[in-house]
Amino acid sequence: MKILVCVKQVPESESPLLIDDQEDWIQPDAISGYKMNRLDEFAVEEAVRIKEAFSAVSIHAITVGPERCSEVIRRSVGMGADEGFHIVCAGESYLGSSEIAVLIAEYVGDQHYSLILTGAMSEDNMQGQVGPMVAARLALPWATAVVSEKIAPDKKSVTVEREIDGGSRDMLELVLPAVLTVQSGINTPRYPSLSNLLRANQQDLETIDTSDLGVPPSLETVIEVRYPQKTRAAKVLSGTGPEKAAQLVDILRSRALLES
Repeated sequence: MKILVCVKQVPESESPLLIDDQEDWIQPDAISGYKMNRLDEFAVEEAVRIKEAFSAVSIHAITVGPERCSEVIRRSVGMGADEGFHIVCAGESYLGSSEIAVLIAEYVGDQHYSLILTGAMSEDNMQGQVGPMVAARLALPWATAVVSEKIAPDKKSVTVEREIDGGSRDMLELVLPAVLTVQSGINTPRYPSLSNLLRANQQDLETIDTSDLGVPPSLETVIEVRYPQKTRAAKVLSGTGPEKAAQLVDILRSRALLES
């Protein structure tokens, strides 16, 4: 059984984001540091737990991005992945979900992965589209926001629970191979072990140039990048103290924040 985990490198949450002079993307040099997307850590951990529960399971990690992104592959190996693959993109320009999905799907091809895992979304774009797009291109069944999964003993299917609106859950059984995007809370990601980190640093990561995959042109174009406009809206209550209190109660009730 082969598992592929898709991981992404994102800016550290406290790092400032500055827009470049052309206003078409951010300034990469202004970012103080990068890390693995937090939700992808849950995907790696889930893959490792499957490997611990079954025999003859191998885990591959893959990322798409510039040279610096190799660090998230090494962290994946440190957490327990067996091998890592880096689809290297030139430059630091915007890389859309459709481009990432196409590149991953082109690489996967006939690699015969039984399961492809991703995080539910990335911390930077927060779109949650790569997993479903990869599944669509590969014509595989898929489930998003998975909070529980169980591989069948014969490794031919997986039963999952996924979050839906209103706090409810769906339960699905998918025939393998399949794609799952996992939600936070499905597990507790482990810290990379020293022995695995040493192995990751000594291991040669396989790199693939985007030109070798023959991908079609991007379907997305960044028109402009702007900072959110600062707006402040307030309603000043007038009258005596009791009158203001009555007005406040009416406002809270109209917004269903107080029971009638």
